[in-house]
Amino acid sequence: MARVRYIRYLQFANQASGLEKLKYHKIDMLLDVSESPYRYWVSDTSPKGYVVQRMIAGSLAANPLAVLRPQAAVETRQIRYIDWLFPGILGMNIMFSALYGVGFVVVRYRKNGVLKRLNATPLTALEYLSAQMLSRIFLLLFTLLILWVGCDLVFKFRMEGSYLDLAILFTLGCLSLTAMGLVVASRGESEEFTNGVLNFITWPMMFLSEVWFSIEGAPHWVKGVANLLPLTHLLSGVRKIMNDGAGLADVVPELTILTGMTLLFLVVGARLFSWNK
Repeated sequence: MARVRYIRYLQFANQASGLEKLKYHKIDMLLDVSESPYRYWVSDTSPKGYVVQRMIAGSLAANPLAVLRPQAAVETRQIRYIDWLFPGILGMNIMFSALYGVGFVVVRYRKNGVLKRLNATPLTALEYLSAQMLSRIFLLLFTLLILWVGCDLVFKFRMEGSYLDLAILFTLGCLSLTAMGLVVASRGESEEFTNGVLNFITWPMMFLSEVWFSIEGAPHWVKGVANLLPLTHLLSGVRKIMNDGAGLADVVPELTILTGMTLLFLVVGARLFSWNK
C-alpha cells in the first residue's frame, strides 16, 4: 500500500490491541493489510477517521472498494471523545490544586516565620508534611465532587465502574500529587521561585500525561518520561474504571505505582525539609 503524506502509520501486534486504541480515540483508523482487499475500521464519531479513510481510499486506486473492505467501526460500545477527555479535566484540576495549594502554603509559612515557631515544638518534619497532605485531601475531593456534578449535568457522562473504586483511586492520586508539591515546598523560600518550579513540573504533565490527547504515536523515550509522572497513572486508572467498568483488581498496577510515588515523595520531602530556609 502506498504511503500517504501527513498520515502517521503505527503497527500493532494484533487486531484486538488496535481496536482498543481506536475505541479510546488514540488512533483514527485501523487498517489490516495482511490480505487483499484490505480491511479497515473507523470510528463513526471521529472526524479525523473519516478524513483519513477518504485520503487512503483516494490514494489506492480508481475503484477503492476493490482494495478496501470496510468493517464495523468498533465491535463494542464506542467511547465519545468527551468521555475520554473528562478524566483529564478532573486530573488537571487535581494537579493544579494539589501542587500550588500545598506549595504556596508551606512557602508562605516559612517566609512568615510560622515554621520557625513550629520547630520549637516536638513536631517532626514527617508529621507536619503528613498533616498538610491529609488536610489538603478533603478540599481536593470536595472541589472534585463539585466539578464532577457540574460537568455531568451538562455532558451526561456514562460511569461503567464503581464510584467507590473511583473515589479510592482519586484519593490516592490526590495524595501522590500533594506529596510531590511538598517536595517542591520543602526548600522554597519565595513564592516567585516556587511558582517557577511548579510551572516547570505542571506543563510537562499536561502534555505528556494524556490530559488532552493521546501520545500513542510519540517516541518511546517520551512514553518513558510520561510513565514517571503520577498524573499519567492516575488518568490511566480512572479511564479504565469510568469507560471499561474495571474494578480495583484491574487497576492494581496504577494503585501500586501511585502508592510508591506517594511514599517516595513524602520521604524525600521530609528529608529535604527545612524549618527556616
